[in-house]
Amino acid sequence: METIRSFKGYGKVDELEQQTFRRKTRKRVIILIISSIVLVAVIIGTVIGVVVNKNKNDSSSDNTPATQLTPAASLKAVCSVTRYPDSCFSSISSIDASNVTKDPEILFKLSLQVAMNELEKLQNYPSKLKQQTKDPQVIEALKVCETLFDDALDHVNESLSSMQVGSGEKLLSSKKIQDLKTWLSTSITDQDTCLDALQELNASHYENSNILKDIRSAMQNSTEFASNSLAIGSKILGLLGKVDIPVHRRLLSYYSDSGFPNWVGAGDRRLLQEANPKPDSTVAQDGSGDYHTIEAAVAALPKKSPTRFVIYVKKGTYRENVILDKSKWNVMMYGDGKTVTVVSGSLNFVDGTPTFATATVAVAGRGFIAKDMTFINTAGPEKHQAVAFRSGLRPFSILSDTLYAHSNRQFYRDCDITGTIDFIFGNAAVVFQNCNIMPRQPLPNQFNTITAQGKKDPNQNTGISIQKCTLSRLDDKLTAATYLGRPWKEFSTTVIMQSTIGPFLNALGWKEWVSGVDPPTSIFYAEYQNVGLASNTSGRVKWAGYRPTLTIDEAAKFTVGNFIQGSEWLAEANVQYQESL
Repeated sequence: METIRSFKGYGKVDELEQQTFRRKTRKRVIILIISSIVLVAVIIGTVIGVVVNKNKNDSSSDNTPATQLTPAASLKAVCSVTRYPDSCFSSISSIDASNVTKDPEILFKLSLQVAMNELEKLQNYPSKLKQQTKDPQVIEALKVCETLFDDALDHVNESLSSMQVGSGEKLLSSKKIQDLKTWLSTSITDQDTCLDALQELNASHYENSNILKDIRSAMQNSTEFASNSLAIGSKILGLLGKVDIPVHRRLLSYYSDSGFPNWVGAGDRRLLQEANPKPDSTVAQDGSGDYHTIEAAVAALPKKSPTRFVIYVKKGTYRENVILDKSKWNVMMYGDGKTVTVVSGSLNFVDGTPTFATATVAVAGRGFIAKDMTFINTAGPEKHQAVAFRSGLRPFSILSDTLYAHSNRQFYRDCDITGTIDFIFGNAAVVFQNCNIMPRQPLPNQFNTITAQGKKDPNQNTGISIQKCTLSRLDDKLTAATYLGRPWKEFSTTVIMQSTIGPFLNALGWKEWVSGVDPPTSIFYAEYQNVGLASNTSGRVKWAGYRPTLTIDEAAKFTVGNFIQGSEWLAEANVQYQESL
């Protein structure tokens, strides 16, 4: 029987990365502390210097030349805020061959262009690698990579779309900065998930070792360039906005729609207020609807619908796997209640399906809403990784069993979520409110973890926030040591706040990813104003990245209003939520 000590967490553990974390973390923290002060001064000085000197040149009436920062120096200053300054400088210089650009916005646009160029090169690479193996599980993992690389390119395009300026609209608004950070964060997560799909295959897949090395090498530029764009967007443009420098340039836009989010309006408010909205199609096992299966109803959906399409799923247990791909926009799916309308699947890793593809219901299309339904995966802990629901966009839903909050912004309210190891995981910016989170008994000799958060880049605006939820054991069968979570990646971020924590919890509260090895100091794990028999933090872990309490201002960063900008998209859809603490 495999114990948790050898459980690899569906590719979440990269031993090389773990060694790198331990070796570099201390040095990195020292460098970051010293350099951050210098960098902020350099960036503000550079940006203000460019604008001031431009104004001087425009208004000067004498012949005294103004001192200006050279384009190369401006680019170097911009790239200094990234994790990969050398690749940032060389890649942008290769596009701006004449070396004339000094405007930080234009440099940001160029950084997006180089990231897109690399992702376009990467798109067909998994298809070539599939020809080098006959291992079916490796082939399935490479298919996952194909999907994710395509999505990653789309998300860089979305970041360009978020830079579109409408009439009278401020380019550097907080909303626009957050939108572009969200799309670029997701692009990085998409690429990283490809590696997860390959890493979860064990050593018996001997062909996978070289393929993993090949694809990791091929991804180096695309991941670095996306990270560079994210850093520039997060820091340079954010600073421009804060110092209120007047930049009015209209950047390249790939879309003509009204901007993100475009899927919540008056119609959604009406639909969510109605107990039984009028459906566009009905699914019923007894033949009383338009379709017998949810899969058939989804297949008939119009592509990229600009208006809401409502699917009513009558009571029953639907044993199928439902995928709403990225062409399925603005879908609302509702049932007769979470105990009577159930979508049940059983795909799992042990039987040969990559974790990313095991979801009973998977959503990639924008604007998905679900209510009064349950999504489950019945594979059980002996099948290891088996996901009930995976989302790469913004749902709010009622569901059950393992939840893969893969990417982008997400919100869940009044949900029942159960599972065993890492049963809430992913790298979305996600808030759970008023949910019942119920760990259940795992396999013998295994411990239990509720969350596994996957933030890999410090500039990603991602993390798990659990607010005003109830954490309790599913039933009396739960006897295994159970923890609130464990850090999956170098910058994992998880906050449990204002929630009720039952007596099932181990006093340490949290579990390291590698047994006996403290996680990197760069993680952010915290608790705030929790109640219940296991809420006392005096016996918690002593990690440098763990905070047993937060200030009000620190906790407020993880609320619906701040963390996922919920007031901009949930309120318009009339979804119940608490915006602040």
